[in-house]
Amino acid sequence: MSNIAIITARGGSKRIPRKNIKEFMGKPMLGYAIDAAINSGIFDAVMVSTDSEEIADVAKQYGAEVPFMRSEKTASDSATTFDALDEVINEYKKLGKEYNTLCCIYPCVPFLKSETLKNAFQKMQGHDAVIPVCKYPVPIEWAMKIENGILIPNDRDAQNMRSQDIEPKYFDVGMFYFCKTNAMYQYNSLTPEDTAAFVIDEKECQDIDTPEDWAMAEMKYKVMHNV
Repeated sequence: MSNIAIITARGGSKRIPRKNIKEFMGKPMLGYAIDAAINSGIFDAVMVSTDSEEIADVAKQYGAEVPFMRSEKTASDSATTFDALDEVINEYKKLGKEYNTLCCIYPCVPFLKSETLKNAFQKMQGHDAVIPVCKYPVPIEWAMKIENGILIPNDRDAQNMRSQDIEPKYFDVGMFYFCKTNAMYQYNSLTPEDTAAFVIDEKECQDIDTPEDWAMAEMKYKVMHNV
């Protein structure tokens, strides 16, 4: 079974300029995703899909392939992750290479471990796909909304339920997606019907979309690595 890691890293980040290659705790952010993929030892190819020559250069420095550049169409704001992956798969076919499974890895994942990728890939062997999730810290049934300045329970009956009586709920942490290629095309999705959950520790996930997120990630990294 052939397996490819596709790291989607287009240029043009607005809220954090050059986010994908901005230095994070001593190396470009993209380097963490590449290192985790390569060190996992489970991929036949680790490639970066990008429309930026600068990002492509950094990717190659860290050992990833960039056999072709992302097209203008799949690098647009309206393009989906599926569009980018579809382009990669078809471009590799033109090169005579096909992969049974793929792992889409997002570029800003400084807490992603190679062991996490290995374990998630192992779990996928009995499924069509696997995605990492975290448990909500409190029951989502306790959610409230604000209308005209007044706090209103989303579900009044649930407000009196004990947390231990409520089934845990999970959210997609947006780090990576493992999927069998044929299932991806069958469902036109990275989360086909037979998608398993890979539960990760809360400390491993961190959205990095704003400067405040970036600063929080740096603090978390320093605590986790005693630096």
